[in-house]
Amino acid sequence: MARVAMGGLAVGLVALAGLALSSTISMERATAHVRDLNEISDRWGQVFQQTNLEGDAMRDYMRAGTASGRQPLASAVGRAEADFEWLQHHGVRTDTEAAASIRQTYTSYTEVLREIVRLGDQGDTAGAALQADMADFAASSLRKQIAAIVAAKRHETTEYLREEDRVNRQLRFAAVVAFLIDLGLLGLFTLVLLDNQRRVRRQAAKSQHDALHDALTGLGNRTLLAERMEYGVREAHRYGERLGLLLIDLNKFKEVNDTLGHHVGDLLLKQVAARLHATVREVDLVARLGGDEFAVLLPRVGSVSNATMVAERIHEALCAPVQLEGITLEVGASVGVAVYPVDSTDADQLLQHADVAMYVAKRGRVGVALYEPGLDDNSPAQLTVVSDLRRAIDRGELVLYYQPKADAGTGRICGVEALARWQHPDRGLLGPFEFIPVAEENGLIKPLTRYVLDAALGQCRQWLSAGLDMPVSVNVGAECLQSHEFPAEVAELLSRHAVPPHMLTLEITESGMITNAARAAAVLRGLGEVGVRLSIDDFGTGYSSISLLQSMPVHEMKLDRAFVTQMRTDVGNNAIVRALLDLGRNFDLQVVAEGIEDGDTWTELRSLGCDVIQGYFLSKPMPADQFQPWLDSHRAATSDTALEPAAPHGA
Repeated sequence: MARVAMGGLAVGLVALAGLALSSTISMERATAHVRDLNEISDRWGQVFQQTNLEGDAMRDYMRAGTASGRQPLASAVGRAEADFEWLQHHGVRTDTEAAASIRQTYTSYTEVLREIVRLGDQGDTAGAALQADMADFAASSLRKQIAAIVAAKRHETTEYLREEDRVNRQLRFAAVVAFLIDLGLLGLFTLVLLDNQRRVRRQAAKSQHDALHDALTGLGNRTLLAERMEYGVREAHRYGERLGLLLIDLNKFKEVNDTLGHHVGDLLLKQVAARLHATVREVDLVARLGGDEFAVLLPRVGSVSNATMVAERIHEALCAPVQLEGITLEVGASVGVAVYPVDSTDADQLLQHADVAMYVAKRGRVGVALYEPGLDDNSPAQLTVVSDLRRAIDRGELVLYYQPKADAGTGRICGVEALARWQHPDRGLLGPFEFIPVAEENGLIKPLTRYVLDAALGQCRQWLSAGLDMPVSVNVGAECLQSHEFPAEVAELLSRHAVPPHMLTLEITESGMITNAARAAAVLRGLGEVGVRLSIDDFGTGYSSISLLQSMPVHEMKLDRAFVTQMRTDVGNNAIVRALLDLGRNFDLQVVAEGIEDGDTWTELRSLGCDVIQGYFLSKPMPADQFQPWLDSHRAATSDTALEPAAPHGA
């Protein structure tokens, strides 16, 4: 619209200028034409006047009849010739033709006058009188013709002026119209410019808002948090107040994202943002720093205990169940608390210390952690764990421990589960909770899984070569089930170590099966074609449906230890175990119970029809070189009591 208004205004101005120029040219042309008409009319007037003078001089001469009266007549004769000459070369064609025609009459007239003078000089009065009558007749004719021409010229001038006045009125009207149109276009252009200015201001405000806020949740972003922290630190220093900062990290966000998709993950983040807003004051700033990490800035918080109280309230709000897409989720969060000037001297240090406290809360699974001096000592190790883990995989620092599995009815060892440990050069032996989550969050789970598979199959080959037929189970990361190349990689490792496929069981989680169900199903079918056994690990704790047991080619179901360890003391858990055992039998699956910590639990599971047991009551995980001695001892202890749970060995 601005371009149209500007274009129309430019055209209107050009048109207005053209009209003004046309009017000026028209007026100049009219003035010149009128001047020419007046000059022609004046020339004819002079001819008329000269003809009258010649007639008067002739009559005076005829009355006087003296020699003195001859001179005026002789002087007057032919004086209009110059005007006729001019008229024949100026004006339009009708003017020149009229001048030529009348000039002939005038020439004849002047010849008669000269004849009168000649006859008068000879004394022929009668002849002169006769010629005078002829001259009067010619003069009368000349005057009539000239008068008619002068009147016609005056009429022509009047009509021309009238026409020019009409044209000028039209031009003036067009000029007024063009002016009004230009004025309207100028007004429109002004309105458009003002509207554009408002739009620019709104866009600038929106751009500034977008630059300082998260697009998904509408919360402030890291930039806005940094600005408010700098301002908050200055205000707290000026007025002697305290400024609190809470850093919040969701506990199971990656699992939700991987299992239910990014759409549900985005919905969860919006729910978290809404709960955070509902939990804090209006003066507090809630920001999303990226991913599943949030921050809450608490100006004028008053005390460290107040900041901790707000953190506890936020933690309680985020631990409440969330309904998304018909699914109930319990995510939870870890909250780190730091307060200026108690825990820091500037904004950067406040953020760093809140981050350290948050990591402590997450690592210790305590929900809320307050920053304390000395916590920073662990930060370098935390920051370098990813690069250390990558090097550990390359250097072979990961070792495998093996936890036996026994037939629930006979106690016979029917296999082992390979469990990864990290022999860290500085921190010692690390359990899986120290590095498995790091591997899952940083794209290292696939090389870690391949490492464990390779080592486990190598050990299985050694046992086979020693005459020990001991199947091995290996946990498989969810990302592996999204890789079409994974079945071929498993087949290549089996071939390299010459291990029969049925000796390998791959334990997969429910979430890994439904992250992308179609792709996971294709990968599982590929693994089934390789010939390995498939087991669903921690069954009942994920988000899958029972229909997956029909659609996925699995052979084994593992009951999660959370149900098994409390089945004898908790009625609900006991009912869940019974239901899952029935479910496994109905789908013709082998059921493995984890977390067996006492003989009574083993006995009850055996009575309920459980197939295989695994847990600390049987044995803790052990290095490969300790397994053969333990196995020999276990076989000796169970040889005479095959139907009774044996006492633990090597625990």
